[in-house]
Amino acid sequence: MRVGIMTSGGDCPGLNAVIRGAVLNGIKSHDQEYLGFLDGWRGLLQGEFMNLERSMVRGISKQGGTILGTSRTHPFDHPEGGVDGVAAALDRHQLDGLVAIGGEGTLAGAKRLADAGLPIVGVPKTIDNDLGGTDYTFGFDTAVQTGTEAIDRLRTTGESHHRCMVAEVMGRHAGWIALHTGMAAGAHAVLIPEQKVTMAQIAEWVGDAEDRGRAPLVVVAEGFVPEDAEEVHTPLGLDRHGRKRLGGIGDRLAPLIEDMTGIETRCTTLGHIQRGGTPTAFDRVLATRMGMGAADMVADGDWGRMVALTGTDIHRVPLEAALESLKTVPQHRYDEAALLFG
Repeated sequence: MRVGIMTSGGDCPGLNAVIRGAVLNGIKSHDQEYLGFLDGWRGLLQGEFMNLERSMVRGISKQGGTILGTSRTHPFDHPEGGVDGVAAALDRHQLDGLVAIGGEGTLAGAKRLADAGLPIVGVPKTIDNDLGGTDYTFGFDTAVQTGTEAIDRLRTTGESHHRCMVAEVMGRHAGWIALHTGMAAGAHAVLIPEQKVTMAQIAEWVGDAEDRGRAPLVVVAEGFVPEDAEEVHTPLGLDRHGRKRLGGIGDRLAPLIEDMTGIETRCTTLGHIQRGGTPTAFDRVLATRMGMGAADMVADGDWGRMVALTGTDIHRVPLEAALESLKTVPQHRYDEAALLFG
């Protein structure tokens, strides 16, 4: 059985572990042969690939990024794409199936192709942990660990200078990274897209911490919108795909906090550092198991589905499970964290 595999969308710690898990399980359990397409859908449509033998995936699970490269090319936006274009590419490479590893856009494209009868399975990927159908996505734990380590360092300089430190982390529509990072780092306020919070409340939390002799720490997701604002802060404009470039809400909040509290306030934006580097042990194991599960799905011809984590088990769910709704932070989880604020 000849199988294609690709990584698409933003890079993410754990992608290489998925590739390794799929290739090793596919070869050992199902006598599958793997072609790795370079830079996502673009490599599939333009015929850019590498043969993935066991020796090619040896030791890659601990590496960040993806050995296959990635891009935001969408199969229905590419001039050689669409159902007919992808079908022709599968035939050209004599593929019996395709494993698409990616986030919402990748899986949405995979679903349209699978609905048209093409042999495709999915592996959900996002550090934001906001895809439905799975309890956790690989890369999320690494992003939280990276954020926590960085903020632990920020705290030492904040405490030395008696400053309030604002740490901006990723999170366009969902605040999972901010929530988990803030709780782990002992933040005095966590601001996420799902919750409207007034500047007065933020200042109160900061002031309460300072009154107790602490150096206040505020963790804010890039997609947070204060109660007095109507839309997300986007000073960076649009990217070449027309998406808003988020970032800068921390820089906007810091001077407001300083003006309202009289506490010297500094902001640090972690940015893409959260997406890079070595994946945590949890993400290596989760990604490996998902890759192995994808190889099993291909062997069974279980097309139009994706692997998912439910509790501690890997299950198969329809691709639409990842697309039906954004998995946001529920109210009770934020209320739980808010008991620690101030």
